Amino acid sequence: MSTEAHEQGSEAAVTPPEPLRLLAEDADDLHIISAALQDAIMRPVDIVWEPAARRVTLKLSRFCWECGGTRVMAAMQFGDVTAVKSRRLPRLPESALELLAMEFAPDEAPGGRVILMFAGGGDLRIDVECLDAVLTDLSERWPARLAPTHAGEEADPA
Repeated sequence: MSTEAHEQGSEAAVTPPEPLRLLAEDADDLHIISAALQDAIMRPVDIVWEPAARRVTLKLSRFCWECGGTRVMAAMQFGDVTAVKSRRLPRLPESALELLAMEFAPDEAPGGRVILMFAGGGDLRIDVECLDAVLTDLSERWPARLAPTHAGEEADPA
């Protein structure tokens, strides 16, 4: 039995968490990714739909709920995409979009629709033959200016 962890206990406390890497193959998996991406910020220009490759890639500034007070650049990619539609999203490429949640609405198995819901009531619908999504952190974390707040909460500086 090694005592290495005990000897390095103080160093382990300052070791930053590993970058987040998650895979979604069903609605439950997507629910976990949705929680990790709650309050992520992006712009319309950060949504890339490649019809020939049948994929959609999103670049986001993710609030790190799991380690608090930081943000990280992340990417989410959906495969087996057949269509992408938006409703009430700003058209200006540099407009700010705040992701609130994602859900999977099953259709003819194993396909369905991934719905990304944004603050202000807009949404993005991604039709998929099957749910095949990956989320990964891309950068080092940096301090967030403010922690996101929701109805009934007060802002806490992060």
